[in-house]
Amino acid sequence: MEFHIKSLYLCVKNMERAIKFYEELFERKVTEKDDIYSVFDVNGFRLGLFAFEKTDEPHTFGSNCLPSISVESLECLKEKLNGKEICFPITKIGSNWVAEFADSEGNHIEMTALAK
Repeated sequence: MEFHIKSLYLCVKNMERAIKFYEELFERKVTEKDDIYSVFDVNGFRLGLFAFEKTDEPHTFGSNCLPSISVESLECLKEKLNGKEICFPITKIGSNWVAEFADSEGNHIEMTALAK
């Protein structure tokens, strides 16, 4: 059996605020926009934003599951982290630079760049 992971979603309290945050981070517009579920297509991967409160679904924000986003260089990593709430500072782990930040909704996001 072969498995593929092609999407994930993050719970958000404020859809407009979350869309603005990720449009700025990804430097692209939201692909599908809705009050309950919006989607970004990130090079074929679907990142969803789910307004969980509108469906009365409970959720706890934090660092229990971290999406990991890679960028092309340490310089780009530093640029993308500028002005963000840092949860884990840039650290070299193995062959990567790794950092974590909180998004506009409190979700922790990992960002990496290959160490050269």
